[in-house]
Amino acid sequence: MIVFGEHDENTLEQFHDVRSRAKDAALMADGHLGYVMPIGGVAAYEDRVSVVGVGFDIACGNAAIKTDLRLDDMPDVAGLADELFDTLAFGIGQTNQADDAPADHDLFADGRWDMVPKKHRNGLREKARVQLGTIGGGNHYVDIFEDEDGWLWVGVHFGSRGFGHTVASNFLALSQGDPWGSRGKEVEVLLHVRNPIGHDYWHLMELAGRYAYAGREWVARKVVGIMGGSECELIHNHHNFAWREQHNGREVIVIRKGATPAWPGQLGFIGGSMGDDAVIVKGAEGLEGQDEYRQRQAMYSTVHGAGRVMSRTEAKGKWRKGQQRTEGRIGHGEMTDWIDGRGVTLRGGDLDEAPQAYRRLPDVLSAQGTTIEILHTLRPVVVCMAPGGNRRR
Repeated sequence: MIVFGEHDENTLEQFHDVRSRAKDAALMADGHLGYVMPIGGVAAYEDRVSVVGVGFDIACGNAAIKTDLRLDDMPDVAGLADELFDTLAFGIGQTNQADDAPADHDLFADGRWDMVPKKHRNGLREKARVQLGTIGGGNHYVDIFEDEDGWLWVGVHFGSRGFGHTVASNFLALSQGDPWGSRGKEVEVLLHVRNPIGHDYWHLMELAGRYAYAGREWVARKVVGIMGGSECELIHNHHNFAWREQHNGREVIVIRKGATPAWPGQLGFIGGSMGDDAVIVKGAEGLEGQDEYRQRQAMYSTVHGAGRVMSRTEAKGKWRKGQQRTEGRIGHGEMTDWIDGRGVTLRGGDLDEAPQAYRRLPDVLSAQGTTIEILHTLRPVVVCMAPGGNRRR
């Protein structure tokens, strides 16, 4: 077991509770309170998988594409931001209206769809079909970055949309003896992957992973096309997923909930908060002694982002039916001053995703120590997120 960085008491309590049922566990430096298992948590089990451990946004992850473009090739950054915001689908429950939407992707013929009850199968598949290539809400984004050498990158962050959420919700219910379509309590139930329910969940989780990869790559490549550039390099990782891996001489199932795989030499894209720098990293190679021990204790994992320091309600306040019931800790002026001071062109976003609600990414990366190597630092130029109360033009 290992804990990177500093965390509040509630997060640590949640982590140790998960650790009590796992073979091993680790907490990354961006960790904070989640549903049952903390965000930034890593847990290893023997032949078992936790539905709430993987989470409701199955296969949420990051993808980044390095382009052959420079900022000088983009004379109208504001116009580009407008086009991205109007072309792509941001927000909960949106559908992909683009003429080239990947609605006929061959994943929709995957045999694992048969693991959804027949009564619900076609409806779920059609919902997934129209949502493929949509970004969603919350902290999900499409960004354009400039690296230290002046090259532009496209970065995206989102998961398996309504498909993954439906799978997670229903298997949580099934695991508690309730039928598909009911709402289960948000508790940790460990499903044995050789039993029918665990077997079916595992395969649908993997299908959700395939779905998320297809969506992120379509969006990132769509943005590169709108920019008029070409793809030079693609870096892509899940961070809400489970993998079969070898650790300490045994096969275990490793769940990374808001944690990025970082095996020696493996590349990763880690975003900061809205308007903050992001990085391209790789798992450190050739470590020895205490450094190598920490890398193994982390189960070859690292952070997936900066990590929240206040909840959405703390940041934005409590709203009901369009009316603010309680004040938030962050004002619009504070957020816009930060964004404008960094020279970022923002479309969408709201106070719950303001930079002040997050740690600073360099701090959490530093807390991970030598387990990772930073290859590129990416400065945000354009940030597009689901619109909130401050949609900016």
